[in-house]
Amino acid sequence: MKKHLIAVLLCPLLALCEPAQAALSSRQKTIEDLGKGVSVALPLIAGGITLYKKDRKGSLQLITETFLTVGTAYALKSFVRERRPDGSDFHSFPSETTALAASGSSFLWRRYGWEYGLPAFAASQFVSYSRVQADKHHWYDTLASSGIAIGYGYLITTPFKKRYNINTELEPAPGGAVVRLSYDY
Repeated sequence: MKKHLIAVLLCPLLALCEPAQAALSSRQKTIEDLGKGVSVALPLIAGGITLYKKDRKGSLQLITETFLTVGTAYALKSFVRERRPDGSDFHSFPSETTALAASGSSFLWRRYGWEYGLPAFAASQFVSYSRVQADKHHWYDTLASSGIAIGYGYLITTPFKKRYNINTELEPAPGGAVVRLSYDY
């Protein structure tokens, strides 16, 4: 008797939860689509900045870094058999989408400094979040992709020398941060 009573009480509740579940699923799909868009936009924006600054060397470094980062992620995907959280296939590790986004953000940080790199890094972390939220990757898949991009960024990308040879740096310090300005002559 109790089982029938519970079933009668839960049926209307389940009927109410189905539209809420559909709305939640729609929201997750929107976050996933937005993350994919940001992952493509970051390298394109970085390329636009190199064109605006007439930085041919930077353009070549961006192309090389992006090619190597995404290529490494793609190659690792072929060797490492990691099941996706949604169970769809065994191509979870590492995240190519995050690798694409992180290549643009690591390039911007290394080439033009934290002023460009910090907002780009935040955007690439949103891409990581969107991939985990969509159950396409584990958190460590996206972390590995970011690590690959940062590694190639430090190997390939050189800091941009400004017209006036003024450099800025931001470093964490106990109780705050230190901003350093220097002049190369």
